[in-house]
Amino acid sequence: MNVNNKKAGRRRPMAEINVVPYIDVTLVLLIIFMITTPMLQSGVEVDLPRAQAAMIDQKDDTPPFIISIQNAAGAGKYFINVGNGEDEPVTLEEIYPRIDAVLKNKPTTQILINADKNIDYGTVVVTMAALKKAGVPTVGLMTKSDD
Repeated sequence: MNVNNKKAGRRRPMAEINVVPYIDVTLVLLIIFMITTPMLQSGVEVDLPRAQAAMIDQKDDTPPFIISIQNAAGAGKYFINVGNGEDEPVTLEEIYPRIDAVLKNKPTTQILINADKNIDYGTVVVTMAALKKAGVPTVGLMTKSDD
């Protein structure tokens, strides 16, 4: 009987893995990542370097719709060029119907902003927001090369 009692008292080794500690570690890592991710998205003030920009490839023969912003006494003056070579003075509110008409006729028309380097950042952002509101999917910014 002693032999049977010894066998009955022994435990058999378990063939299962205890995953509870792994779940705990995973939960802790998830909480750490959830806390640190918003901190990584905060902006830092930087002085952006000048860089060469690549040329824009035109998808078809449609000329781009260019909105020029000229610095005039601290305020931006707007001009549009629809590919005919002439810059026509307009207000920001007049740009909406013109863009709408161009995009209805040719939806693949590229929209570009050509802003004076002395124009404040807010004027360019307001113009880009107005273009997005008008339904423009993408807006390009024109630059001059250093050559």
